[in-house]
Amino acid sequence: MRIVFVASPLQGHLLPLVPLAAACRDAGHDVILASGGFPPDLLGLRTVDIGARFSLPRSAMRAALRHPRLARAEMNGTAGHGFVGELFGRANLALVEPLEQLAVRERPDLIVFESLGEAGAIVAGRLGIPSVLQENTLWPASELFEAVTGSSSLSGRDIPKPALTITVIPPSVREGTPAGAVPMRPVPYSGGGEIPDWLRTPGERPRVLVSRSTIEGPNDGNPGPAVVAAASAVDAEIVLVRPASTRDLPPNVRAVGRVPLDELLPGAAAFVHHSGAGSILGGLAAGVPQLVTPGAGDRRHNADLLARRGAGLSVEAKAITAADLQRLLSDEALRTAAREVAAEIAAMPAPEAVVPELEKLR
Repeated sequence: MRIVFVASPLQGHLLPLVPLAAACRDAGHDVILASGGFPPDLLGLRTVDIGARFSLPRSAMRAALRHPRLARAEMNGTAGHGFVGELFGRANLALVEPLEQLAVRERPDLIVFESLGEAGAIVAGRLGIPSVLQENTLWPASELFEAVTGSSSLSGRDIPKPALTITVIPPSVREGTPAGAVPMRPVPYSGGGEIPDWLRTPGERPRVLVSRSTIEGPNDGNPGPAVVAAASAVDAEIVLVRPASTRDLPPNVRAVGRVPLDELLPGAAAFVHHSGAGSILGGLAAGVPQLVTPGAGDRRHNADLLARRGAGLSVEAKAITAADLQRLLSDEALRTAAREVAAEIAAMPAPEAVVPELEKLR
């Protein structure tokens, strides 16, 4: 089979597709990743850039002008699916033509698209081939599909529903598996990066990894400044990943550039980040307690789910204190819950076990 995997040209959307794409390639299928803004390492998968006309800020501005109340709620993380549907409904319009050109040229048998990459469903419908929706957020993928395809930019179009939906959220985190969806283990993948020698070995103190979003914007929940301010009162080695600033760091804080967090998290004592879905799932897969910052988009929803499961703390970015970090390192209930979810994830079907489900759609 020839399979095209489609993601909006944002790394947080693309990277969750890579493990299944690689499993399909390793099973002998011809695989293409159609997206943009590609990271340094995509496991040797073939890529095609369809994102030249994609602009999330421009789409967000236009959607906000049309829906100002929803836009304000989105900044607080309280808009539900409303604004994200409008935003990505408009943003996906820029992907349809280049994706269709690719599909006409390559003649795929199947298109797999992520929760906010509905251009994949549109093009699959035009070509008369099946599509598969792979979840990559903590919102149910089918709900986001309905929000995007029902948006003012896409409503009225004939967009076939996917022939199959893949869910990656452990049931205890989201209280069950969506009906009819095929479960698949969320395999963390960070897109490569160089690990410094000092970071390859355990430190003398517990190591706390601190990351931030790959997308900068209002209320993006960067925990770095507050963690740095509190760090000197915490008995830990704190590692800032891609920090916005490296000025005036305390002695127990070190900074690194892009590193493969999926390789480093299993050896970390804790993980602090912006509540991105990929980061939360990566931390859960590693069984590491997390401190996350609620904020715009889906991040408040994500933070609430993590805290409700007991595997992490939800603290506003500017309010993080040394006491929060100390609790993150010392609370055994957090660590126990994180390890429980890690075991649950490990028991889910691996991507290679899901490949036969795709082959049935041939």
